[in-house]
Amino acid sequence: MRRAKSNLSIIRELLTFFWQNKLWWMIPMIVVFLLLGFFIIFTQSAAVVPFIYTLF
Repeated sequence: MRRAKSNLSIIRELLTFFWQNKLWWMIPMIVVFLLLGFFIIFTQSAAVVPFIYTLF
């Protein structure tokens, strides 16, 4: 539980830093990179491979 709170506080501090330093435009770019990273990690699983092949 403490670790989750720690992670959330880090994210909150990062967002506050971006907003105060007029870097709010970077937030969507970071979100896209994180989603892309999660997608790459998720597709490394062998159970997902048949579903990926049907998409392409």
